Amino acid sequence: MTDLPEPIATETDGVPPASGLAPYEPAQTRQDIEQSRTFLQQTLRDTFSRPGARIGLVWIGILATLGVFAPFIANSEPWLVKQGGKISSPLLGSLSAPDVTLAAIYITAVTLLFLRRFSLSKSVAIIAGVGLLVGVVSALALKSKDAPIYEKWRQAQTEGKLEWVRRTIVPYSPNDRMNELTTDKLYGPDRTHWLGTSIFGEDVLSRMIHACRVALTIGLLSTGLAVIIGVTVGGFMGYFSGWFDLLSMRMIEILEAIPRLILLLIVAVFFRTAANEYGISMIYVMMVVIGLIAWTADARFVRAEFLRLRNQDFVHAARALGLPLRSIIFRHMLPNGIAPVLVNASFGVAGAILLESTLSFLGLGLGAEDPSWGQLLNQARSGGTGFNWWIATFPGAAIFLTVFSYVLIGEAMRDALDPRLRKRD
Repeated sequence: MTDLPEPIATETDGVPPASGLAPYEPAQTRQDIEQSRTFLQQTLRDTFSRPGARIGLVWIGILATLGVFAPFIANSEPWLVKQGGKISSPLLGSLSAPDVTLAAIYITAVTLLFLRRFSLSKSVAIIAGVGLLVGVVSALALKSKDAPIYEKWRQAQTEGKLEWVRRTIVPYSPNDRMNELTTDKLYGPDRTHWLGTSIFGEDVLSRMIHACRVALTIGLLSTGLAVIIGVTVGGFMGYFSGWFDLLSMRMIEILEAIPRLILLLIVAVFFRTAANEYGISMIYVMMVVIGLIAWTADARFVRAEFLRLRNQDFVHAARALGLPLRSIIFRHMLPNGIAPVLVNASFGVAGAILLESTLSFLGLGLGAEDPSWGQLLNQARSGGTGFNWWIATFPGAAIFLTVFSYVLIGEAMRDALDPRLRKRD
């Protein structure tokens, strides 16, 4: 019996025609790569490929960096001092648990961004774990501190008690009112105070740097609260429909019929009284207030998407399999209807920052110990000193640029999610 010839290897068999070469693998097309990405990854990629979104992201990144490292940039406590032959760091000793936690989260996030070795979900989990661990350890390790005496190091240096001192870039804390001065404390921009001082003698640049943290924190967390409420209410409205949807829509229409500013003032006054009674920080109050009045748009968007999805085949299949309601709504339906919420969230952060500035400008926002751009705008026209242009110009420009940056990102994300524009690209 004659031997049959061996079959010739071809590229279609997955075996190279010549020995020593790697197996043939067809090159991935651009469409294959895009399909391998998750919906969120592809949306973010398409969003920040646009010039407007990149410009906005750069400004937000600058604000985030200034806000996280504000105690290291603008502080009355020196970095290092040498006194009596000993070197110490008053600045490190003055840090609080939130200061350390924010710095750890920021460094971890930037490191993961440059490494690009983990998926988005794993990166978020790592950042959350680091933040939780550092937050708990720093809260237990760092002791509560007495009210700082901001002028003590300046007086010690003037009296010659310090051998040498190394200060921060802006050597003033946001609440440092320079109590050692007995003359007028209101100055325009000069070499000592680059952006001038407030009517209370506080350095405007220092307060603006620390206000970056306040503005971004209130904007992000209040928008997050609004998204949670809106997605939950809108999801149940769209899923159940019927009488629950009817009653909820009437409630939303009533809330939206009240002018936003009037509703904001009513809720702010109510919560401000409760905060003063129980000693709650106004920062948390502002987050809750803005979140409670900004959720209606998200609820409308999610309701409309769920009304479209509730009769889809995958929803019927999930019901037939006996999946729990929370799994059907939040795991299967929500990812398919979250696109409008992502766009609205970007505009929501801009609106939250603007609302906080409005309340602070009207004197109903943050307390005097919490730096805010709106507070500085209020001081520009009050105090019996006339109109102080530097107190109005720089905080006003910061508010405008921040809101404008979030609007640019929101518009880019809206375009990225538009199927007509995606086909055109």
